[in-house]
Amino acid sequence: MTIGTKPVYLDNNGTTPVDPAVLRAMLPYLGDEFGNPSSAHVLGRRARDAVEAARAEVASLIGAFPDEILFTSGGTESSNIAIRGAASGNPVRNAIVTTAIEHPATEACCAFLEAQGKKVTRIAPNADAMVDPERFIAAIDGNTALATIIHAQNETGTLQPVAEISAAARKHGALVHADVAQSVGKIAVNVDELGVDLLSIAGHKLYAPKGIGALYIRRGIDLPPLLLGAGQEHGRRAGTENVAYIVALGEACRIAKVHLQSGSHELQNRADEFHARLTREIPGIRLVGHRVQRLPNTLNVLFPEVSGRTLLERCPGVLASNGSACHADSEEPSAILTVLGIPPHEALGSVRLSLGRHTSRAELEIAASQLIAAWRTLAGDNVQPHQRQIKTLHRIP
Repeated sequence: MTIGTKPVYLDNNGTTPVDPAVLRAMLPYLGDEFGNPSSAHVLGRRARDAVEAARAEVASLIGAFPDEILFTSGGTESSNIAIRGAASGNPVRNAIVTTAIEHPATEACCAFLEAQGKKVTRIAPNADAMVDPERFIAAIDGNTALATIIHAQNETGTLQPVAEISAAARKHGALVHADVAQSVGKIAVNVDELGVDLLSIAGHKLYAPKGIGALYIRRGIDLPPLLLGAGQEHGRRAGTENVAYIVALGEACRIAKVHLQSGSHELQNRADEFHARLTREIPGIRLVGHRVQRLPNTLNVLFPEVSGRTLLERCPGVLASNGSACHADSEEPSAILTVLGIPPHEALGSVRLSLGRHTSRAELEIAASQLIAAWRTLAGDNVQPHQRQIKTLHRIP
């Protein structure tokens, strides 16, 4: 059962829908306001003004100056510019410190640099999915060019101790990059409070379209550009600006700032109620990650005795994911969950349920009912997790 014919969407960590106000803001720049921001005529000036207004909105959301915001195609490009630029821009220092639970956009950059001869140290998390800051800090020394860490882990929602790590890293003269794609817009993110030098944003995680993002670069830091051309974005990223999508990101950030405090509190309440219902009716269900230091919207739960993928196939009215959406075609257990020490057969029961700004309590009641019914069908009404071996796993072609 769904509300009307529309499924309950619980994959907002994968991507968010474009907010209607964001769509309205961007549409003129796909129509009559088609000017190139580099043009001197009136259409170009209006486009340039729109880009700079959006830059100010992004900066305001994270406590930055507008000239510290670089527009990109998304979080992946932002992280590439930050990580590869910080590493190559410091020929004296040869080391990078990161975690074992990064998004692929960070991990792939680190692996690339490692293959080029950089020393990369990956700090494993504790069982609660949080990295011990003391272990991370102990790996930083005078040879460290960059410390890069995800702020909110995309699969578990666990918040990482970025501010504590930043303070120590900067004492050693290392730059600090944080991936805040999942946290910005859901919780308060302030560049000075986090103490970071570089920060990656993905628009489609906060109700802007896919294909737009931003990179915060603290004043005084000079990164070599990945793209060469006519010198747009003050020479830091060549290519004609995607005005409509930049306007969309600016509007999304404006809306996020307005609703941040009350919206985060309400998201937390709805997620807690949803989790409480699942816990009451599914014996042995397990929440992954830190119970307190976490995003207000994210529940990664292990359904006992079943495959999470099979469970969701039995719930066509619930749109969610198993682990990260970036690996949605795989039946292998999430590497993030196994690095937490979760046995592979248990990790296969993972379902990530990520609420959005507009997810209603009525939708969550329907989703909970479907998930509970599907689990009972697959595992049995009164099954205890320790009484059986997993029986319902199978590979999806």
